[in-house]
Amino acid sequence: MRRAVSIAPVSHRLKAPFRISRGVKTAAEVVVVQVDEDGLTGRGESVPYARYGETVDSVLAQLQPAAQAWRDGAAPHETLAALPAGAARNALDCALWDLRAKREGLSVEALTALPVPESLVTAVTVSLDAPEAMAAAARAVAAAPLIKVKLSAEDPAARLLAVARAAPDARLIVDPNEGWDFAILDGLRPILSDLNIALVEQPLPAGEDAALDGYDPPYPICADESVHVAADLAALRGRYRAVNLKLDKAGGLSEALLMLEEARNHGFILMVGCMVASSLAIAPALHLAGSCAFADLDGPWWLAADHPGGARVADGRLARPRPGFWGDGITATGLWL
Repeated sequence: MRRAVSIAPVSHRLKAPFRISRGVKTAAEVVVVQVDEDGLTGRGESVPYARYGETVDSVLAQLQPAAQAWRDGAAPHETLAALPAGAARNALDCALWDLRAKREGLSVEALTALPVPESLVTAVTVSLDAPEAMAAAARAVAAAPLIKVKLSAEDPAARLLAVARAAPDARLIVDPNEGWDFAILDGLRPILSDLNIALVEQPLPAGEDAALDGYDPPYPICADESVHVAADLAALRGRYRAVNLKLDKAGGLSEALLMLEEARNHGFILMVGCMVASSLAIAPALHLAGSCAFADLDGPWWLAADHPGGARVADGRLARPRPGFWGDGITATGLWL
């Protein structure tokens, strides 16, 4: 058995600055893992996230012992065992799923029994900016059925109304990224109730969820930063009606599949989300999308250039990558340039 692992940082330039309440980025800084076994290759990508204390360097360092365990012949579950939930485990876990599909000659779709839609509605994001700039961005994507609106505590009503007026036919996901307190959230209830709101995502800082006990507005409140793994879900009942499943938080597709089942058991509305990343990070998440009410998988749409053969987003609809891109049980040719 011949095994190898390569781990590399990759920077993808964005087509425009991406702003949220915590800051702005102009590039997607990701980590790509490639695992090789007897001539077969699996790939995975993750996004180190400062909110969770991660950097590219910290993720690269986390992956070194696991990579050595793989070279030394460890089974996949043993290779992953020492890694906590987060970006490092996500990249390696997804690479191992891709490799397994090739080794067994079966797609990840078949292995999980979760159909991947050929196309689906994805939220497209209007990032935080002045109201006039957000309105212009919303007009440019007004044909999209679902728009995510990034907000902060600074004048959220004006920004939200600017987007809603510019894209009157779209449903809106409102996402302050933990940037509000309960007074802001409740104060906006009349405006939010009048708009076509699909979800209000993580309005309060994680750890302040108790303020939502018994709060029941006419739109679902969705947990994002407050939920990482399946074990987090039970504590969210009575506070959130929806949860956002992200592979980078969960630590890969394996844990996300457990979360999917557990969240269903608790009766949560489900959304699958992503960080700003390439199609290599989005392809595994698509295996959750068919089971979720909402998808927020526009990460590659923000890139100046994505991988050839990757997912394509147009007018708020995402088409899955071409066969052979990831997890199809076949070896791709000409897709990785």
